[in-house]
Amino acid sequence: MIVEDQSDVIAWLARQSTQPNAPDTKRIETHISEVFLTGDRAYKLKRAVKLPYADFSTPQIRLRACEKELALNAATSPEIYIRVRRITRDGTELAFDGSGELVDSVVEMHRFKQERILDQMALDGQLTSEIMSVLAREIAVSHANALVVQQDGVANIENILDINRAGFGQSGVFSETEIEHIDQKFRAGLQNLAPIVTRRANRGCIKRCHGDMHLRNICMFNGRPQLFDCIDFNDELATVDVLYDIAFLAMDLWHRDMRDFASLVVNQYLDRSDEEDGYPCFPYFIALRAAVRAHVLATQAQDATSDEAAEKIREARSYHDLALSLLEPQQGRLIAIGGLSGSGKSTVATIIAPLVGPAPGARMIESDRTRKAMFNVEPESCLPESAYTPEVSDKVYGMMSARAADLLATGCSVVADAVFDVPDRRRIIEDTATRATVPFDGIWLQADPDILRHRVETRPKTASDATGKVLRMQLSRDRGSMSWKKITTAGSVENTISETRRLLGV
Repeated sequence: MIVEDQSDVIAWLARQSTQPNAPDTKRIETHISEVFLTGDRAYKLKRAVKLPYADFSTPQIRLRACEKELALNAATSPEIYIRVRRITRDGTELAFDGSGELVDSVVEMHRFKQERILDQMALDGQLTSEIMSVLAREIAVSHANALVVQQDGVANIENILDINRAGFGQSGVFSETEIEHIDQKFRAGLQNLAPIVTRRANRGCIKRCHGDMHLRNICMFNGRPQLFDCIDFNDELATVDVLYDIAFLAMDLWHRDMRDFASLVVNQYLDRSDEEDGYPCFPYFIALRAAVRAHVLATQAQDATSDEAAEKIREARSYHDLALSLLEPQQGRLIAIGGLSGSGKSTVATIIAPLVGPAPGARMIESDRTRKAMFNVEPESCLPESAYTPEVSDKVYGMMSARAADLLATGCSVVADAVFDVPDRRRIIEDTATRATVPFDGIWLQADPDILRHRVETRPKTASDATGKVLRMQLSRDRGSMSWKKITTAGSVENTISETRRLLGV
């Protein structure tokens, strides 16, 4: 509900943005904000509304809200957010930061190109794995620095379920039978995950997060993806498990059929954080985010034109159906991708992982990243030769098997990526699947030595430290009898993936 007339402020801001020295002006309206884009600046005004989830009813409240927005967003995008500007009335004239009465406030920001918002970049086919990798790192850093809030983990999610049920009921799009069905599915799923959710809450995984982490709230600025426009008007909505926070991004990508990016950003986020124990929650959290989108779109359809309403209802149902599909239990499986350096293991594992299990796909466990984590260095950092002794490598493979066992025990699927050129190491990963009573597939990638050497010597820097010398050692080693399915990778990546998918049935 609008509680104050801001027409004079809006008209004044519009005039400021249409000066001759302020080209390329634009005004964007949302349900709680007015944004004026002018030149290289953006000015964000809080609308004078009082809603169940947001109160901007007085100039003083709006000033505090702007100050809070600046403080929260500066944590993830300090290069975008500049300062808060007070709008004052001096006599009959409005001014920025004058000596007169406070009338309103705006957040001043550096303007960024709308086509550099990841939502538009996705539509334009401009998202890349490199962007997703950097984004995963940015999110991991932001969560590491976020404020811990001690809460009951189950109650935290039950609150979301209550909001969802009420939201579904308001739209008229979904029948009472459908609402009851999806609500029961979510509550049963929460009961199954309660031990994990509670354990995570007890160890401080519920934090004051971004809260609205989807592609429309991430932009490329100064050469890197930056999160902006976090939920600043309602702490309760943004106080969630960190994995539920990133699940919004994963859901957005998955729903757009960008499953490879959803898998990549989640897996690399987990490689840089200490959150792997929550991986079993991801299908549920992604379903929960999809359900939120479903009832929000269904409610918006009520006030839309007939054509817009039909499209919003169609979208709402697609999110609803995605949520239901993710709430169905699935059996885990273990896939091991082996081969000498340069054979294409990481490429194959990255493409196969999103095809195995529910969103965001299988957890990828890579020997290179496991080793780097063991030595507490970034994946791209080089380790000395002493980090590659047989004793250290045995520990790496042991850690990989132990992690896989923990995930398989909770119903997750795993893709393990390592050389696996020693029979005992292949046997360990096979035994892991046997003990977990899940299907196992071993894939061995192979190519001529000259091809392997060329790939190792010319590939860009990755988590692998393999050199020509390392490859020569691998080639000289007795690999023993090989029962895994063999695939030659001398041809195109497309042919390799096609054959891998055929053998795995995915």
